[in-house]
Amino acid sequence: MFNTERVRTKTGTDAFAGRVLWSPSKSIWFLFHFLTLILVAPFVASVSSIAIFIVLTAVTLCFGHSLGMHRLLIHRSYECPKWMEYLFVYLGTLVGMAGPIGMMRQHDLRDWAQRQTRCHDYLLHGSSMIKDGWWQLNCDLRLDNPPEFCIEESVTSDPFYRFIEKTWMWQQLVLAVPLYWIGGLSWLVWGISVRIVVSVGGHWFIGYFAHNHGERTWRVDGAAVQGHNIRLAGLISMGEAWHNNHHAYPRSAMLGLYTDEPDPGWWVLNALYNLGIVKNIRLPSHLPPRPELVSERGDIDGRIERGLEDCQIATFIRGKG
Repeated sequence: MFNTERVRTKTGTDAFAGRVLWSPSKSIWFLFHFLTLILVAPFVASVSSIAIFIVLTAVTLCFGHSLGMHRLLIHRSYECPKWMEYLFVYLGTLVGMAGPIGMMRQHDLRDWAQRQTRCHDYLLHGSSMIKDGWWQLNCDLRLDNPPEFCIEESVTSDPFYRFIEKTWMWQQLVLAVPLYWIGGLSWLVWGISVRIVVSVGGHWFIGYFAHNHGERTWRVDGAAVQGHNIRLAGLISMGEAWHNNHHAYPRSAMLGLYTDEPDPGWWVLNALYNLGIVKNIRLPSHLPPRPELVSERGDIDGRIERGLEDCQIATFIRGKG
């Protein structure tokens, strides 16, 4: 299922009119970890705790958020065994943004709204950086006439997804208990609070720039907002910062489409494909044409030809010419 099929509209449905309201649970969650980072983390830092932070952040962002939540659960851009899907999505839950169903709703609402002719500033990151940061990290948008969400039953009726959706904040205990047991307060603070603030705050920060500044290869005609590629964040975002590419080809499992666009999430997925663990990877050349997609670099039809070849994902990635 393509994510636009989850969003159903009717007469009067509007992506523009609405109110931004403070979300107590969302705000307290983020501010608690933020204050822990500011007031505690500097005083308990150690080489080992910083190493734990780096490793856990990389694993949860790459395998969890990028490969699990985004490319698999939301866009279904590849297929894998159910155990791997559960593992990747669970790691995505540990990032600390939301549960799986909540992530799907947040993502699909924003994607749908940005494809309209106009949408609320909350959905297009259209306010000042300070205001947008407060909104995204502490508030929710309540549209006056929102669309209806029809998330597939394979997710909403799945006992595993239902459980971690209800308990996603508490799932941090799965990491917190062993971290404290092995490394004390230092590992706990850096492995949980610092990681959550950097991951969630970094996701907002890159998203803000990815919808306001940066390089563009394509334009989506009629869309309220365009995606931009943030070159400096390509590696640390696990490839998610190639956002103009993603706006152009939402169901592509590959986000860094050119040789100079590093995409760690894709590297992992490519390796898993070559090991025979994942299959049916979708690339730009596998997706239907989009008449509204216009190239801004002169590529024929605005497309990049990619494909599968035997047991190797095709590596003949064209450089920008």
